[in-house]
Amino acid sequence: MSWTNVLGRVSFSNCDPIFTSLGKKWKILPAPPSWLTGHLLRQDCLCAPIPAADYAKHSDELALIPNLAIVSKGEVGSVLLFGSRPIEEMRDIALPSDSSTSVTLLKWLLKQKNLDPKFVHTGPDIDIMLTKCDGALLIGDRALVSSLKSPELVRLDLGSEWTNITKLPMVFGVFAARKDSPINKIKDAHKDMVNQYNNFLENDEFRQEVIAKSFEKLVFSEDRISSYFDDEVSNFLDDDGVRGLELFLSEVCGLEDGPTWLNLD
Repeated sequence: MSWTNVLGRVSFSNCDPIFTSLGKKWKILPAPPSWLTGHLLRQDCLCAPIPAADYAKHSDELALIPNLAIVSKGEVGSVLLFGSRPIEEMRDIALPSDSSTSVTLLKWLLKQKNLDPKFVHTGPDIDIMLTKCDGALLIGDRALVSSLKSPELVRLDLGSEWTNITKLPMVFGVFAARKDSPINKIKDAHKDMVNQYNNFLENDEFRQEVIAKSFEKLVFSEDRISSYFDDEVSNFLDDDGVRGLELFLSEVCGLEDGPTWLNLD
């Protein structure tokens, strides 16, 4: 199958409303967020939700797709710092290998607190991470599950902290494509993904189907998954989200010229 018929998707639940039961004309390539960046650059897929920080690194090759993102407007619930001691007392923090945005954001947030712990890169296993270090950063479903099993270890919700400081949403993931992608294919994919998300928001039957499939992957109740999609994570990028993204790219990632958006009108 041509790479132009393949859409990348994160292997976590935060994009389930877009990709669950997406039309058969698309082949879906699931992978951790940072892996999707490589797939996109190698033309393994037409477009994909990738870490916002990865877009900043590769903005010369990639452009952003409007309207869609992985956004929090406060507590995100799935990007969390865990630890057995207060943040101010953490001597070292284990960082996962599956998302660059969360790592970049955590370092910036700690800098705002005048903290400078040692960082250790590990696999995303909380038990191993906390054996090696005082703190552990987890994202996605692993963070959600770990917060349920050990709520007393949660020390910081990164989405909440960003919004407290900036008064803007935090855009953890952006939908991106190579600048040399066939624009008509991008328009087709964009239309289908936006329609799918609108269907999730407006069609109770489809919404329950998505929640039920997410429930199969997680240990949460369906009510908890529903509140996660309602209150913590959105896949719609509005004007405030764009401002939050632009601030993150410039202030945290050092992107001077601002993002390039594909014109899909």
